[in-house]
Amino acid sequence: MLDFFTIFSKGGIVLWCFQGTGVTESFTGPVNALIRSVILQERSGNNSYTHDALSLKYKLDNEFELVFVVGFQKILTLSYVDKFIDDVQLHFRDRYKNELEQKGARTLLSSCFAFEDDFKMLLCEAEESSKARGPTSMRSFNASLKSQKTVKSMIETKGGDKGKEQGGKKNKNAKKEAPAAEPVKGEQAKALASAQKTVENGNQGLTQEEIIQKKREEFIRKRMWAPAEKPSKSPKPAKEKTKGKEKRVWTLGGSSTKELDYSQRNGNGAHATGDHVLDAQADPGMQLSSMKGDLLAVDYESSEDEEEDAVERVVVADTSKQIPKKGTFGGMFGMLKGLVGSKSLSQEDMEPVLDKMRDHLIAKNVAAEIASQLCDSVAKKLEGKVMGTFTTVASTVKGALQDSLVQILQPKRRVDILRDVLEAQSQRRPFVITFCGVNGVGKSTNLAKISFWLIENGFTVLIAACDTFRAGAVEQLRTHQRRLNSLHPPQDDGGRPVVQLYEKGYGKDAAGIAMEAIAYARNQAFDVVLVDTAGRMQDNTPLMTALAKLIAVNMPDLVLFVGEALVGNEAVDQLVKFNQALADHSMSDKPRLIDGIVLTKFDTIDDKVGAAISMTYITGQPIVFVGTGQTYNDLRSLNARAVVGALMKA
Repeated sequence: MLDFFTIFSKGGIVLWCFQGTGVTESFTGPVNALIRSVILQERSGNNSYTHDALSLKYKLDNEFELVFVVGFQKILTLSYVDKFIDDVQLHFRDRYKNELEQKGARTLLSSCFAFEDDFKMLLCEAEESSKARGPTSMRSFNASLKSQKTVKSMIETKGGDKGKEQGGKKNKNAKKEAPAAEPVKGEQAKALASAQKTVENGNQGLTQEEIIQKKREEFIRKRMWAPAEKPSKSPKPAKEKTKGKEKRVWTLGGSSTKELDYSQRNGNGAHATGDHVLDAQADPGMQLSSMKGDLLAVDYESSEDEEEDAVERVVVADTSKQIPKKGTFGGMFGMLKGLVGSKSLSQEDMEPVLDKMRDHLIAKNVAAEIASQLCDSVAKKLEGKVMGTFTTVASTVKGALQDSLVQILQPKRRVDILRDVLEAQSQRRPFVITFCGVNGVGKSTNLAKISFWLIENGFTVLIAACDTFRAGAVEQLRTHQRRLNSLHPPQDDGGRPVVQLYEKGYGKDAAGIAMEAIAYARNQAFDVVLVDTAGRMQDNTPLMTALAKLIAVNMPDLVLFVGEALVGNEAVDQLVKFNQALADHSMSDKPRLIDGIVLTKFDTIDDKVGAAISMTYITGQPIVFVGTGQTYNDLRSLNARAVVGALMKA
């Protein structure tokens, strides 16, 4: 039933392994994929992983730094695997506790772990227990209670029920007739009538006879046309004469339109001279600094003291309220027990801290689902681990969460665009980058920033205007092209413009325009082709199909998803559906998915940087560029530790 079972240390030393009968394929491929994609990427919240036709279950032993992995065919439903892997872990720990406590690579390599007999015994017990809990067979009619009943018993039961119902009705009638059986004497009835008071229509405290007398008087008064006495009211004050609507005078409005005309004045209110007008036309804001070489990293100013204060405010203060006080000595010893590493961490110890951490991450714009998975991964990583001396649970959990976040933001593979462009140059072909994303996230603006960065590093750029849907998209790119060529005049580059725009207008096929642009760039020896696509929502199936067609036909070197840093839970939905659409509408067995992320509007979120975590966690791809403003210089690379520092700040 099982294909393999292996036990290895987190250092990579295989202690023991088992391979099922008839299994010839090596299990190193699935296990290595599990290590790369799950364990190293801090995604161990869920203890299952699927690789091709195999389903893998794993368990981490944090006390002895071990990993237990079992693999079986994913078409099988084995209910005993979770309990079986727990039993194997406990037996292996108990049997080789002395060797594992030394925690040395040389000791592990020299030790002999003969675990074959125990493993087979535990496997037989698990399989037998699963068979014992199998579904029971259906009972026959003779074995059921219904077969023991006769027609006579059913008739008697119905008759008995009717008798009971009739008896019940009689009892109810008897109860209703019981009060009438005792007549009330005449004198007692008069006394009750005279003493009865009513509260209807404002006649409180009056007897029935007084109410009748009052109604007679009112009837006589109406017949005699005598108006009823009304309570006196205060005289109304005389109404003042209403004035007409007055004209509103604005404080800063001025008395004429000439006073509102500031086109011929400078900041001091005086009329501007010709020199000022010429300076305004020259646009001094276009004097940009150089961006040669690698991009600067995003910097976030935060000190270690602020981070420690954040932990104290966010976690420790809240978790300390939940610790019950059990006497003076009990509270003191409990405090010392929380500080000194006297026991291993359990799920109950970490639960209040993880709850506060989860809420803190959600408040910092991390998607709720991602925040829960991160906290579950940290819990699996720390469960059973012995704390260090004079360390609290909060600081231990915070440190593990910080390490996990940094590991997530650090890319599995480094995207070095400058190196890749040089490699494409050696092959005499252009390096193609495609930008995709939802509406209004800043694809065209950040494409222009990346163009400026590439020009600063000595490359020529061709912009393919494949947004044939949005009005003004081509004109926007033409404006950027004109601005970039003014910053780098053609006479400085051998008389050839460093940026050119390839466009065919509106309403055309975007995939065809991209193909023609790439062919034109190859013939004209352009270094880089930047393909701008139309913004589309992830639920728009026709547009997502068109995007998948563009990528599948042209096979760009890099597919960048442009997302804004303002989104929260929406980032998860966008990236999942974009990747799913690219996979569904691709014509190859290995479809091209999103290769990297451009995070825009990073200057508008202060320390709510959770979108970076959500996007990277979902795709497993790095954040290549970070947009931090409106000018061509406002382009940065991601600094993982700075982002995590901002995320953990209270």
